[in-house]
Amino acid sequence: MKNYGIIEKYKKYLPVGQATPIITLNEGNTPLVFASYLSKLAGENFEIYLKCEGANPTGSFKDRGMTLAISKACEEKATAVICASTGNTSASAAAYSARGGIKCIVLIPSGAIALGKLSQALIHGAEVLAISGNFDTALELAKEISLKYPVTLVNSLNPFRIEGQKTGSFEICDYLGDAPDFQIMPVGNAGNITAYWKGYKEYKTGGLSKKLPSMLGFQAEGACPIVKNKPIKDPKTIATAIQIGNPASWKSALEARDESNGLIDIVTDNQILEAYKILAQKEGIFAEPASAASIAGLLKLIKNGYFRKINTTNKCKIVCILTGHGLKDPERAIKSVKKPKLLRPNIKTILKEIGY
Repeated sequence: MKNYGIIEKYKKYLPVGQATPIITLNEGNTPLVFASYLSKLAGENFEIYLKCEGANPTGSFKDRGMTLAISKACEEKATAVICASTGNTSASAAAYSARGGIKCIVLIPSGAIALGKLSQALIHGAEVLAISGNFDTALELAKEISLKYPVTLVNSLNPFRIEGQKTGSFEICDYLGDAPDFQIMPVGNAGNITAYWKGYKEYKTGGLSKKLPSMLGFQAEGACPIVKNKPIKDPKTIATAIQIGNPASWKSALEARDESNGLIDIVTDNQILEAYKILAQKEGIFAEPASAASIAGLLKLIKNGYFRKINTTNKCKIVCILTGHGLKDPERAIKSVKKPKLLRPNIKTILKEIGY
């Protein structure tokens, strides 16, 4: 049976050959959803789209890079891979390693991983080790182990991860018929903003799009090393997927920002939570808190009049990347809303409660 993941679809743009075994779970082809509520907030000349990466097999954008990283590891006859993770990378690495029949070792910062993500890594059979320290500590250990032992690192420092993740930009251009005017996304380890910018440039060079978007990235206030221009020793945010104090792709994220005439800015945890609920209750999309950083960023820019400088007779198209599904962190959702009321099993009581 034919494989229909991103490697098969975009092979021309990926570093694969006939000797590369394609380890896929049919990732990619995720929905690009028009956001009617957010578009109205932005104004009549704007169209907002949501790239729902939570529709990937393990529920996050990480699958795009992992299918390629694991495929190349298998091509090189690796018997084990290793990653540091705040959650989504571990879930993806574990699933694709299981698919490829190789061992997966995961180092997680103790107490800083959502249970939905941890459960995925564990059920797929990864060897999960909790480290006393943050993500950056875990990554340094994973890097050292991969340099000294026959274990392949599959964090975004692995160039094949970036190559796979860039396919998200291809899909956006294929759907819209061109690149958007702006792309907004969360920034944690900064591999994704790096990858999308690389993809947009390749599509334009290949004549498959006419323009390049401005890349707008957002970090959480308690984990914003790029904005503060210095590593954060003890990053803190409710958006655990971007709780990173020293991004591996820091330099390339700055290049994406500067080359695209974009920005990397801050949103607070309160802004993230507000956007998280707006996204679910107004657009019907349940994304994890880190994903909501892109919507929080959009709302901040609208409020500050950032887009007023746009002077175009055509609709200005803005794409927000939603990096992971809300079921990755169900505890946060439950904490963010009212708890169900306990009522007697009586129709009159229920009707009174719901206003009938």
